[in-house]
Amino acid sequence: MNRQAYVPADKPGELERLQLQSRVWEPSGRRLLGEIGEGQGARVLDVGCGALCWLRVLSDWVGSDGEVVGTDIDDSMLDAAGQFVAETGLTNVLLIKDDLFHSGLEPSSFDLVHARFQIAPLGRGPEQMAAHLRLVRPGGTAALEEIDPLSWHFLPPAPALVAPLSRGAEVRGLIPLLGEALHRAGGDPDAAATQLNLFRDAGIEVNVRAEVQALPPGHPYLGMPLQFAAELNEQLRSLVGAAELNRLLQEAERELQDPDRWGLTFTLVQCWGRRAT
Repeated sequence: MNRQAYVPADKPGELERLQLQSRVWEPSGRRLLGEIGEGQGARVLDVGCGALCWLRVLSDWVGSDGEVVGTDIDDSMLDAAGQFVAETGLTNVLLIKDDLFHSGLEPSSFDLVHARFQIAPLGRGPEQMAAHLRLVRPGGTAALEEIDPLSWHFLPPAPALVAPLSRGAEVRGLIPLLGEALHRAGGDPDAAATQLNLFRDAGIEVNVRAEVQALPPGHPYLGMPLQFAAELNEQLRSLVGAAELNRLLQEAERELQDPDRWGLTFTLVQCWGRRAT
């Protein structure tokens, strides 16, 4: 499974969605980098940077004497990231088209390698971890971020998005179905948990932290389930049928239009550790 199969960059609004997601989680990234330590002058890599990801937070972390390399395999993503880098004056950021599994980057050349939400869609965790560790220098840090959906819900309750637990006939909302659809697409919906084992299997002492954000009514990130559903539409239709999916999507849109509805995000699980020297 390649990135294009999961994230259709030519879909209207997709680049904006990715930049919104990056902005929402930037404070969490800064807090994680604070846990990792001093970064001034470091050379760091943001794998699958898309339209933004950690480029800005890493730019601040390494300072003017450091270098941030952002990679992606999608030209439109890199174009959007390049526009953002130019507009915000991130002069220490370099963008490169690169495939992690056939990388042209120099091995052991980065002080930190970061990837966010890459294992879940690609589902190639051991290969991805091995590729990250080839690129990070001995003593350098690998940092991964993945999604645990169990905290993802809305208040007042939104059954089309997250169906409440019920006895009798099976009732499924859109968010629970997304995990099944991701699995059908070749991804790993349990990546938030399996990423810990990737570090342990590599002989790395793993650190872990997690964050959930509360989103006020009207926050644009409340609509993320609909965006994910658009990306996984084919797999969702194979699970519930076109008619039921259309009903869920229409009802979910109505639920999100409630001016009093707020929500909690999925849990962002951050893992990091140092490669042995």
